[in-house]
Amino acid sequence: MVAGRAEHTRAFEVLLQRLMRGRTEQSMIMTGLRGVGKTVLLNEFADLARTARWEVVELEASKHDDGQFRQTIASLLRSALLQISPRKRWSDRARRAAEVLTSFGMTMTPGGTVSLTWDVEPAEGLADHGDLALDLTDVLVALGQAVQEHGRGVAILIDEVQFLRSVQLEALIQALHKTVQRRLPITFVGAGLPQIAELAGDAKSYAERLFRFPEIGSLGPDDAREALIRPAEHEDAAFTPDAVEMALQVTKGYPYFIQELGYQAWEISDGPVITADDIDAARDGYLAKLDRSFFRVRLDRATTLQTAYLRAMAELGPAAQKAADVARVLERESTQLGPTRAELIDMGLLYTPEHGYAAFTVPDFDQFMLRAVPQLVVPEVRRRPRRSTP
Repeated sequence: MVAGRAEHTRAFEVLLQRLMRGRTEQSMIMTGLRGVGKTVLLNEFADLARTARWEVVELEASKHDDGQFRQTIASLLRSALLQISPRKRWSDRARRAAEVLTSFGMTMTPGGTVSLTWDVEPAEGLADHGDLALDLTDVLVALGQAVQEHGRGVAILIDEVQFLRSVQLEALIQALHKTVQRRLPITFVGAGLPQIAELAGDAKSYAERLFRFPEIGSLGPDDAREALIRPAEHEDAAFTPDAVEMALQVTKGYPYFIQELGYQAWEISDGPVITADDIDAARDGYLAKLDRSFFRVRLDRATTLQTAYLRAMAELGPAAQKAADVARVLERESTQLGPTRAELIDMGLLYTPEHGYAAFTVPDFDQFMLRAVPQLVVPEVRRRPRRSTP
């Protein structure tokens, strides 16, 4: 069991149980900063679903166009159908689901001919509307009806939901809405950055009725202690009480940070008992590892102006910052920096907790920016050359 997340795992188990009994239950889209364990929790859900004999479809969302998204989903759902109902034992409903999947996954070759993804004829009039939401709805309904015959279900688990295009997220929500109305054993559970709740609401007004949006944050003191102590116990090691308190202070209860600090302290400790001195000595290695593997990979994608924007935010502190204040530090108007701010949000480096404000999606990213870019360099304003008059 994931430390401190029993409430969420229990909610997921209840969701599966109710769907299998033909009842309705809100699914969930988990939101939170990076490093809080959303992906770990999603993996735990996958294990729970498999234990309950559900077929699991796992996907990490990327910025694919609708055609690529359609092909990926079609392939994953086709595999799920075959796992639950092998072709030799297909019932009429299973074959119908396969035909609908063929319609959904058909592609057009460069020569203008239709390419089938497997040797099953397409259904007529289903999943061939050319509208992603309508087509995916047909697919999930047909698949739900097929797997229901076997007393099984399909759980679609998607990480990094914020990278789905709005039309893709809308299609998933609309399709799930129809399976809920039909009381079919299909569910979609997502995880993403804090802006997801707003994006889902924008995509479909009834998203709030379909989903709970639990916020996954840092662990409370008791759970953070467990997350640090329990793995050590499995290795016949222990932390002294003052070492535990120091570790919690350094990591602020963020699961990924706890994991890294615990590992660094274990590496330098002389024996099975890890002391506060070990925690203190491990800080440099801990920060170096975070900088290299957690923070830097995100900054490396940023342009010069984007880096300056992030550094200006760090200059102002760890809290959410007003766009006008960041612009003032960069000696510009906020309207000039609007596109840069939007790019950083699109990259998943910032999110907007409230109108006019932006915050880092990564805990302690402000401290990393101060280490990585000690001196704020304000880029010169690039002015467009004037057009010469004829």
